[in-house]
Amino acid sequence: MRVWTSFAAACALAVGAGSIAVAKESAPAVKAIQQMSPAEMERVRTAGAQILFWSDAQRSANFRSMEAQFPGTTAKAGTPRALPKGAALPVSDAEIEAFMTAQNVAGLMVIQDGKVRLERYGLGLGAQDRWTSFSVAKSFTSTLVGAAVKDGLITSVDDPVTKYVPELKGSGYDGVSVKQILTMTSGVKWNEDYTDPNSDVVKMLSVAVKPGEDPNSAYMKTLPREAEPGTKWVYKTGETNLIGVIVQRATGKTLTEYAEEKIVKPAGFEGDLFWMVDSAGQNVGGCCLSIRLADYARMGLFAMEGGAGQVPEGWFAEAGKEQAPIGLPGFGYGYQWWTYPGGAWGGQGIFGQAILIVPEKKLVIAVVSNWPKASGADLRIPQLQFFQQLAMAAD
Repeated sequence: MRVWTSFAAACALAVGAGSIAVAKESAPAVKAIQQMSPAEMERVRTAGAQILFWSDAQRSANFRSMEAQFPGTTAKAGTPRALPKGAALPVSDAEIEAFMTAQNVAGLMVIQDGKVRLERYGLGLGAQDRWTSFSVAKSFTSTLVGAAVKDGLITSVDDPVTKYVPELKGSGYDGVSVKQILTMTSGVKWNEDYTDPNSDVVKMLSVAVKPGEDPNSAYMKTLPREAEPGTKWVYKTGETNLIGVIVQRATGKTLTEYAEEKIVKPAGFEGDLFWMVDSAGQNVGGCCLSIRLADYARMGLFAMEGGAGQVPEGWFAEAGKEQAPIGLPGFGYGYQWWTYPGGAWGGQGIFGQAILIVPEKKLVIAVVSNWPKASGADLRIPQLQFFQQLAMAAD
């Protein structure tokens, strides 16, 4: 099998979490989607510091109940896509249990040809429960860009970011295109170290803003440029937050409203989608939606099958192929999707969340987990190795 011929290269994946009427030239006021109490706003502003440094017990409890921890909004499910049972994968229970124990897995599902070939749960999670996505949300947000292009609301991914977020003019984002933030090649300096309380990824939500001001652009416009746009890939959750701002301004809808219309219902989600908001009441584009395990798998099917007419033809062919090298042969980054050797691609989130798409086998793997730390090659490589084992068993 061609997929993932070099697992040594997978160490690079540890850096990642693990993925429109034309905007006016003056900065529009942020659309507040709900009134938050001062206590709720403080929880949002300190979310990075809270989540990244929760104990194991706190993570296991809170990852399946993020709506009880932070404010957010909900996209309602419609008619669910049926996922009939298929033949069980020829992988032993002992091997599956060993993987789930070693990786602290809450849910694992494998779908091939639209049929469920493996479904397991742990950590008290049930089929009707939601689990947080972390950066798997990035792949949802980029899909909404495609939907906005299809709707004629974003003119082109080659548009400058400042066309939609004009308050970034005069910053490191001058001359940066929407495509370059989709591929994380803006050239703007960023620190995504999840263990550093002073990193950008921890501090980005804590910036104090005036009423109606966007906290994402308020933080991102302070960052210096370190490379010419399009020349250097650096993983930046803050840029996916900017993508979320672009989508919300261009469509005039929240991410949950637009996702309900363009993903949740067309993909046939069975359960509602919860999406955390920032201190301005906007959904956080780079993180923190919550759905059922089977709906993560449905998202993988939706993307693998081309997006059910909700995005331009060929969108996922571009989104799921290497647009930016990450320094290792065969591995790369698309439009907020990771790319792997052999044509596989998928979404990743810290603490072990993942959707993997293997088009040559019509195969989707979804996993939700509570790793003992946010990221690391010592965890991501064994995960990918087990995914390879599952894919090979599907021959």
